[in-house]
Amino acid sequence: MAFGAEELRVLRRALALALHPGPASAQDVQECHRLAESLDEAMREGARLRAFLVADLARYREALPGTAAGYLTLLEEVLGAGHRPEPDDLAALRALRGNPVAAALLARCQRLAEQDVRARLARRTAARTVASPVPAVPASRTRLLALPGGLAGPFDAEEEPEGRPGEQPGGPRPEKPAAPEPARRPIPTPGEVFPRRRPPQPPADPPRHLAAG
Repeated sequence: MAFGAEELRVLRRALALALHPGPASAQDVQECHRLAESLDEAMREGARLRAFLVADLARYREALPGTAAGYLTLLEEVLGAGHRPEPDDLAALRALRGNPVAAALLARCQRLAEQDVRARLARRTAARTVASPVPAVPASRTRLLALPGGLAGPFDAEEEPEGRPGEQPGGPRPEKPAAPEPARRPIPTPGEVFPRRRPPQPPADPPRHLAAG
């Protein structure tokens, strides 16, 4: 795609406005719109031309080997227009590798195919990285690893590390003594809860000296 002098002037003005934003005149805006429309039309025309060449290339490929000269010339033109080689093109070039032009085009197409494979793998790797982020280490695990001996790995509270005094590694664990049951309080009897009332007793006899008086 080639730009004329007027198109280059408009493109330079658009780049200046993009780098140094500022007020743009109505004429500058109209010229930028016209340049954008021209670029879109050129891209559409290039896509139509490439589709026509690819269809024509398929017809030449089906008529091989009698159309080898036309096929190789057309393939080189299609590659220059942005076409990426297909598996059928690689197979046809391998069949024509005795031709020096075909051998050169085969090497070129293989390089392009390898570039496409690497690009697809890079996109898939990036997609997997975004979809599955690396899990962060919890703060508690970070503090544990920072302690002396923490690199050996955390263990549960019920599990004890091997090598403690009085234990044989790999041997059965001693059973924990059962906790003593709390003493049960005896249940009070009805007589203790509701004591029997004693009958009233008569008053004691007064002293004799008080009775004599």
